[in-house]
Amino acid sequence: MIHSELIVDNFAGGGGASTGIELATGYSVDIAINHDPEAIKMHMANHPNTKHYCENVWAVDPVKACKGHPVALAWFSPDCKHFSKAKGGKPKDKNIRGLAWVACRWAGLVRPRVIMLENVEEFQQWGPLNRRHHPIKKKKGQTYRKFIKQLWELGYTVQTKELIAADYGAPTMRKRFFLIARCDGGPIIWPEPTHGPVDSEAVKTGLLKPYVGAYTQFDFSLPCPSIFDTSEEIKEKYGIRAVRPLAKKTMDRIGRGLKKFVIDEDDPFIVDGKIPFLIQYHSYAGNDVRGQKITGPLMTLDGSNRYGLVCAFISKFYKSGTGQDVREPLHTITTSPGHFGLVMAYLIKYYGSEAGGQDIREPLDTLTSRDRFGLVEVYGDRYQIYDIGLRMLEPREQYNCQGVPDDYIIDHDCDGKAISRSEQVKKCGNMVCPQIPAALVKANLPELCVAERTPNMRIQAEQTGQLRFA
Repeated sequence: MIHSELIVDNFAGGGGASTGIELATGYSVDIAINHDPEAIKMHMANHPNTKHYCENVWAVDPVKACKGHPVALAWFSPDCKHFSKAKGGKPKDKNIRGLAWVACRWAGLVRPRVIMLENVEEFQQWGPLNRRHHPIKKKKGQTYRKFIKQLWELGYTVQTKELIAADYGAPTMRKRFFLIARCDGGPIIWPEPTHGPVDSEAVKTGLLKPYVGAYTQFDFSLPCPSIFDTSEEIKEKYGIRAVRPLAKKTMDRIGRGLKKFVIDEDDPFIVDGKIPFLIQYHSYAGNDVRGQKITGPLMTLDGSNRYGLVCAFISKFYKSGTGQDVREPLHTITTSPGHFGLVMAYLIKYYGSEAGGQDIREPLDTLTSRDRFGLVEVYGDRYQIYDIGLRMLEPREQYNCQGVPDDYIIDHDCDGKAISRSEQVKKCGNMVCPQIPAALVKANLPELCVAERTPNMRIQAEQTGQLRFA
């Protein structure tokens, strides 16, 4: 409690919004509510001083929970799945879509000075459903407008805006809808961005910091197994599991990504002899590149592990070295069994023709060999691509890209029980990027921002009870 006022986090999940509020105020939220026991346990591990309710938000009585104390801030992040375009044409759940109304309940019963709500952009299209549980197109936004009107009728001034996490220092381009409502007569302030695209005038003139690149959150010391090795070979080499052989669609994405981010890239990003980039594992059929460079912020993370880090391993190219000069005619490189394909995809810039009836501009069927793959020119020097690796992003890397502090505990809950990799990833995708709540609270409730956040610490038995940063 700060200045005898409470801060409440509804739909607290794994703690993204709570962490953002803590980054601003220096204190954990006073009350956190979530229906998911596993999410609450992760929240408890990171916010042990918070009063936790593992309940449906409608089951918690605001008056009893607050015990007569005034509420400075009530934060709401209702389930977004049944609003999001990512759900596609699947039927929506009316009850889940109606969870946001609980904000009006809190407004009416305990009257928080400030209410903040976060959701996907499609929240503004909230409307009634038909008998098949699909939104009625002609009534899109009808329920949303009623919701906003209800807050006004309860005495709140309401403003909304869509914000991008990267603009406030998170290494992700996650874009979300935000609502601020207040009843204390104070102004609603939308914080100015602190970061921008590296090539923007605002960055060049020093008005903004450059976007935080996703690469700053990746551990390049981790093995990135060859896409041509078998699962058994990878297990023997690195002691890790990896799915091999890769599906044709995955190989296709890798091929298009290599063409765009390695072969045709004028300014490739090189780390220790590797040119890394990301591909997305989406159920998507198309010929555009579903991937990105890692020098910019990560695209939006969701509750599944959809990102793979691809590395093109390169070495300085010497014409007289072992192997063949890939500038030689195609037939001299593709005559050996198994040494077929990928070479052709990367010689497109030199030859641009067909071989063996196959259009070598299509990378799908060409990622089949680990022989000599092609040349990359970097600042006038030529480099040989000699292997291609792929690994999934680690949960810690994903959390860091979401803007979560390095010390945030994600691998075990408050009881010390290990959290599975899939659960870690799921909670990460559902998290609010902490940088935006932090910026909103600092702008609208500066009187609560009285301290610095204290990093999480762990007690390790082998260290005889000594504390260390998590």
